[in-house]
Amino acid sequence: MSERQTTSYLIRRFAEAGIRPDTRHGQNFLIDLNLLGLIAESANLSDNDVVLEVGTGTGSLTALLAKSAAHVVTVEIDATLHQLARESLAAFENVTMLQQDVLKNKNLLHPDVLQAVRQPIQEGSASHFKLVANLPYNVATPIISNLLSTDIFPTSMTVTIQKELADRMIASPGTKDYSALSIWIQSQCEVQVVRVMPPSCFWPRPKVNSAIIHIEPQAKLRERIPHPDLFHTFVRSMFFHRRKLLRRVLLSAYKGQFTKPDVDRILGTLGWRGETRAEQLTVEEMIRLFQTVREELRTLGHS
Repeated sequence: MSERQTTSYLIRRFAEAGIRPDTRHGQNFLIDLNLLGLIAESANLSDNDVVLEVGTGTGSLTALLAKSAAHVVTVEIDATLHQLARESLAAFENVTMLQQDVLKNKNLLHPDVLQAVRQPIQEGSASHFKLVANLPYNVATPIISNLLSTDIFPTSMTVTIQKELADRMIASPGTKDYSALSIWIQSQCEVQVVRVMPPSCFWPRPKVNSAIIHIEPQAKLRERIPHPDLFHTFVRSMFFHRRKLLRRVLLSAYKGQFTKPDVDRILGTLGWRGETRAEQLTVEEMIRLFQTVREELRTLGHS
């Protein structure tokens, strides 16, 4: 294990395979063994967990996860890396390796990946599903966001991402990092930043700082949201022009369905003024707005 995730090992292994890290796939390998262990430790795995890992790499984190979890489904888009990891993980019978894109498109995870995770749960070998990964930067947001919309709701997500993305997930209303992602994550989950990491922890070195975050979805929070998929779409539409007044954003998002008096009635019902902007709303206020908009649509016969 110790040699598999050092810089010298990775450079030698890549040279032997005649390949280089592919920036298109966000290939930055965590070379601090203590941090690899911290990711696995923070996930708090047991023999009742099915783990999804995105970005197998050379299989170092995969091996750690497989020692504690009931089953690990690991996905690698790079065919050569997939083969390298297959050789190092051959001894693990509880690892399913997939060589493909984890996403079907930017809004959906690939059904083959979801089925691979679903299978051990259906077979009764485990009942909890967790995401644990050193996520490629270019797919971190859609993976985390979309997993909260699947029928196999994760118990937790422990991942390495860009610090900038972590900042957005925990941002407060009115700050520069507050976004649709902030509301979508906070409306259903508790988020903890476990560790901030400089570029020197990776090979090749990225140009930004990274963070290990631990996300725990909460059933009591999710229950407040009718139709989570619709809420997700609604929140993104409210931030499409984040600096515009909420009145104009609602008119644009529901063009042909709401008139100006309709929108004024919605805002008046909530006790808000016309100068209100989406970036000022708390998570609770955004949920209330979503519910009020849906009620107004039903009243007008649009849904």
